[in-house]
Order: sequence, then C-alpha cells, then structure tokens
Amino acid sequence: MLYLLDANVLITAHTLYYPVDSVPEFWSWLAHHGSAGSLKIPVENFEEVKDGGTDEEKDLLFGWISDEGIRDAIVLDAQSDPAMVADVISRGYAPDLTEDELLTLGRDPFLIAHALASPKDRCVVTTEVSKPMPETESAYSRRLQFTRRSMVRHLQDD
Repeated sequence: MLYLLDANVLITAHTLYYPVDSVPEFWSWLAHHGSAGSLKIPVENFEEVKDGGTDEEKDLLFGWISDEGIRDAIVLDAQSDPAMVADVISRGYAPDLTEDELLTLGRDPFLIAHALASPKDRCVVTTEVSKPMPETESAYSRRLQFTRRSMVRHLQDD
C-alpha cells in the first residue's frame, strides 16, 4: 500500500503535534518510509507546503521540506493525469466551477487523481473530513477504498 500524504498532514503535524525541532524522530520516520516507498506526497501537494514559508530559520517545516534529500525521499515520482484531475473536479466537486472556485479547491484534486491512478494500491492520508456531493459519494468512496485507520498504525505493522 502506498500512502499519499495531503499537505495538511505535514502542516498539522508540525503545528500541533510534532514540531520539527521538538520531535525530529517523527520527521526522520516520514523520510525513512518515503525512501522505502510506502509513503509519498504528490509534487503539487509538496509545493503547497513549500509555498507556505520562505525562511528556513523561522519556519522549520519549510526548512525540513526544502532539504533536497527529503524531497527525493517523499515526493511521488509521477505526473498527474490532466484528464483524471479534470474528472475529479467535474464529478467530485462540480462540472462548472468558475476560476475563483477552482482556486479555492487548492491542490486536493491532484492528490485524489494520483490515488485514482491505482485505487487498490493507494490510500489518501489527510486531516480533512470529506463532504462529497451525495450523488458522487458512493462512487468515489468505492473507487478510492479510503481507510480511516491511522497511517502510523499501518506503517508500524511493516
């Protein structure tokens, strides 16, 4: 199973639970599992985290994620499929979104599209709660086979 991280997992972990400077073991653990290929973050979501900071001394998460070794370890080496991203937006959100509405979606459609590229082998890890439209909820839930078990528990079993 490949666990695909949403940007909010890293942001929330650093901000609320495991600051990079206080719990470096957590961040080493992420890098280790990234190198092992059991967890990755799509480049679009990686850039979302990186776009949040600009100063390595003030923003320790920015400093950690700016390290080339970390990037190599955790970034998914795959391009998103533009047709799949468009399908995710159209069927998972709305088929007629305005430019402003597309901007508010952020990069979640890319994360979902990467998961849909191999739904039996990939699991999205996020801190967000899904609120899909009623007519799309069952189709996407079945296709993605999301799990609510914690990423930590799964990876510790390895």
